[in-house]
Amino acid sequence: MNGNLVITIGRQCGSAGRQIGQEIARQLGIKCYDKELLSLAAKNSGLCQELFETHDEKPTSSFLYSLVMDTYSLGYTTSAYMDMPINHKVFLAQFDTIKKLADEESCVIVGRCADYALADYPNVVTTFICGDEPDKIKHLMKMYNVDEAKARDIMIKTDKKRSSYYNYYSSKKWSDARSYDLCVNSSALGFDGTVKLIIDFAKAKEQWKSR
Repeated sequence: MNGNLVITIGRQCGSAGRQIGQEIARQLGIKCYDKELLSLAAKNSGLCQELFETHDEKPTSSFLYSLVMDTYSLGYTTSAYMDMPINHKVFLAQFDTIKKLADEESCVIVGRCADYALADYPNVVTTFICGDEPDKIKHLMKMYNVDEAKARDIMIKTDKKRSSYYNYYSSKKWSDARSYDLCVNSSALGFDGTVKLIIDFAKAKEQWKSR
């Protein structure tokens, strides 16, 4: 345990959670880890990075696929680990990498059950960002240059995938307020307001914990 501040961000698709996390990190002078976490986990575990991209925030894979892709495994050598399905190996590698980051530096981590991985760390602020559907769809239309129907489809499928992943691997429920320190609707406060709220909350929690 150490004094590093780690802010974890769970987010609904289209709520600008990743961009909010990046801005929080910028203002605090720390790093934000999202897709970057996949490269680090691949490097630390010895598993092929393609596996992390394929399994990123997905709960399960077919047994046959797991069996075939196990040929990429280069890391741990214990019997229990070698017998583990590849999707579990990918999760475990990310889990370990998240803990390693928290031990080494203050940072913002987006998604990937980071709040669950760091449940025993005292200086972690766990947040979840949601948004009003029209705003989320508008954000996705602009981000992916797609029409409203396609944006809605992306939103629904992505949230379903993230929810399944979180509920599968953690002991908590995705988007349930009881799973986080702070839940905020980015539509209610806007981008800058949401960033400020989370930073202010993190500082307030730090002061409270230090009493």
